[in-house]
Amino acid sequence: MAKGKPTKEERKAAKAASRAASKERRTQIWQAFQMQRKEDKALLPLMAATLLVTVGVLVGLSFLVGIAWWAALVLGIILGALLAFIVFGRRVQKNVYRKADGQAGAAAWALENLKGAWRVTNAVAATTQLDAVHRVIGRPGVILVGEGAPHRLKPLMAQEKKRAARLIGDTPIYEFIVGNGEGQVPLAKLQRQITKLPKNIDTKTLDSIEARMTALQKKGGAGAAMPKGPVPGGAKQKGIQRTVRRR
Repeated sequence: MAKGKPTKEERKAAKAASRAASKERRTQIWQAFQMQRKEDKALLPLMAATLLVTVGVLVGLSFLVGIAWWAALVLGIILGALLAFIVFGRRVQKNVYRKADGQAGAAAWALENLKGAWRVTNAVAATTQLDAVHRVIGRPGVILVGEGAPHRLKPLMAQEKKRAARLIGDTPIYEFIVGNGEGQVPLAKLQRQITKLPKNIDTKTLDSIEARMTALQKKGGAGAAMPKGPVPGGAKQKGIQRTVRRR
C-alpha cells in the first residue's frame, strides 16, 4: 500500500525538528567561535580583514567595469562574510588538529571524519600501550593506518597486511603511520593523504572486500578498545564543516 501524504501533525513535527536542528548548529558554531576567539587572538582581525578586502576589491572593480557601486557593496558584504566564515572554520580545524596531535585515538578520530564513501574500522589490532592499527576500505583499496610507537606498530601492520592480502588478492594495500617523524604522516595531513590516493576498485568490489574483512574481524575478535578521540567538547568541527559547505 502506497504511503499517503504526511498529515498536518507530521508536517508540524518535521518543521519543529528542523528548527531544533538549526538552533543546535547555530549554538555549536557560536560555542566554537567563542572558544577559538579566546585562544586565537588573530581570528577577529583576520575575519575583519577578509571582509574589508573583499568589499574593497568589489567596489573598486565596480568603478572600472561600470557597475553600480552600491550593488558591488552589497555583494562584497555577502561574499566577504562567507569568506570570513570559511577563515573561521579553517582556524578552528587547525586548532583542533594541533590539540589532538600526539594523543591516543587522534588518528581514529581523523579517519571517522573522512568525507565520502570510506568504510572505517578502528583498532583492528592494538597493544596494551594504546598503539593501534585502523583499517579503511575505499575506492583506492585497503588502507592501514597506524598510530603509536613505530617499533611496536611495524609487526602489527605486517600481520594485518598479511591477513588482508589473503582475502583481497591483487587489490592494493596502503600503509601509513601517523606522526611527525621521517616517513610518517602528520595528523593534520592524514585525511588529505588518503583522499589523494588513486581509485583502483569499483563500488561492487569495495562492498565485497568490506564483507570479507568484516567476517575476518568477527572471527578473529575485535582489537583493544581505543579512546573515542581527543577532540575538545566545544570544537564541533564536523558540524562547522557541514554548515560551511551548505553556505
